[in-house]
Amino acid sequence: MKRLSGWDAVLLYSETPNVHMHTLKVAVIALDADRRAFGVEEFRQVLHSRLYKLDPFRYQLVDIPFKFHHPMWRENCDVDLDYHIRPWRLPAPGGRRELDDAIGEIASTPLDRNRPLWEMYFIEGLADHRIAVVGKIHHALADGVASANLLARGMDLQTGPQSDRESFVTDPPPTRGELVRFAVRDHLRQLGKVPSTMQYTAQGVGRVRRSTRKFSPQLTRPFTPPPSFMNHMLTPERRFATATLALADVKQTSKKLGVTINDLVLAISAGALRSLLLRYDGTADHPLLASVPMSFDFSPDRISGNRFSGVLVSLPVDVEDTLERVRQAREAAVLAKESHHLVGPELISRWSAYFPPAPAESLFKWLASRDGQNKVLNLNISNVPGPRERGRVGGALVTEIYSVGPLTAGSGVNITVWSYVDQLNISVLTDGATVEDPHEITSATVQEFIEIRRAAGLSEELTVVETAMAPA
Repeated sequence: MKRLSGWDAVLLYSETPNVHMHTLKVAVIALDADRRAFGVEEFRQVLHSRLYKLDPFRYQLVDIPFKFHHPMWRENCDVDLDYHIRPWRLPAPGGRRELDDAIGEIASTPLDRNRPLWEMYFIEGLADHRIAVVGKIHHALADGVASANLLARGMDLQTGPQSDRESFVTDPPPTRGELVRFAVRDHLRQLGKVPSTMQYTAQGVGRVRRSTRKFSPQLTRPFTPPPSFMNHMLTPERRFATATLALADVKQTSKKLGVTINDLVLAISAGALRSLLLRYDGTADHPLLASVPMSFDFSPDRISGNRFSGVLVSLPVDVEDTLERVRQAREAAVLAKESHHLVGPELISRWSAYFPPAPAESLFKWLASRDGQNKVLNLNISNVPGPRERGRVGGALVTEIYSVGPLTAGSGVNITVWSYVDQLNISVLTDGATVEDPHEITSATVQEFIEIRRAAGLSEELTVVETAMAPA
């Protein structure tokens, strides 16, 4: 048994009937001629042999009586793979759009909290003898870095021989009395950490006061995000879309402009969102506010938990000039990172340990039911470095990986970018009311990337990624 951290618990409390807090990981897999009989049963066998090293897949949520403390994970529980791994077949022609539509449908329902908080979908019917595996994992289990490490364990990416096992030890469920005793013990431990948490906070405030940088509005008061087409009470339905860029093109562009890949992702998103704001709202006269997760634990061995803070970054959608948008996106990212480190990367994470469960759940339910703009942010944007070498599942080659985080209350768009070997893969999640088709957003991001390359004096002809699915 182990206690959910305060930040893990907050991600659990924020889930409501219309705000699902699972993340999605998608692996597209090419089947060689001698592996085309590989089906859902064979995949279950592969996963079963690796469960011993996929610890979070064997965690079961256990609530505490009277919500006296944050829930606990019962480790090493039984896992019914017939339930957790589910077959799915795409309609013809089995292209990118058909897969994206299926993933949107998969994302539209919450996970069952009476079971380990994950599901996998074994999707057949893709063109070119491919399959897809879609992992649906609760955010309380793992953040982007932990998910990437977990994905590496599930694929044949680790160095050295892979020693699979057919069984693992299961632990008995806790008694009610044990849960209460553990809660009392952990409360006392947490109280003992109050002085160090207050000291950490005071040190951050001191650094802010001593700083000569002029970003005090970002540190002393919340931003006020402008109203937009994407900010409203969410519907339970989810829609999904993807696009692929060649990582070499992205690196070439970032080098030419003297910005990081993360800066470029923010600039591409800003330009794409500007075109959508003009289409849906008729105006783009105010910067948008994006919550960008920044991790403070990049350990390659961490496969569970959340060790990140959401940093608010101003997106210059109000800037018409393409290269000026890139410059301002870079400047906004630099300011956000500096303020993040000045205040202290773990500030919110540390204080979240003291959030009382019942009031926190009530607050998030109220926020999710409000029909109006999010008062903190417009959307979420993530950029996560993925595997640098090609993985295999059951001996079959993984050709593409996509990932996307959840939507948050009042925010109908999430843009998540994952790199994989020679690809930069863009995923977009929306609810059922934000846009007519989420591929409008992915198409706009690709077009904006072309516009940035044109403005930078680079070729507008993008490199075709042969290993990726054809565009939708």
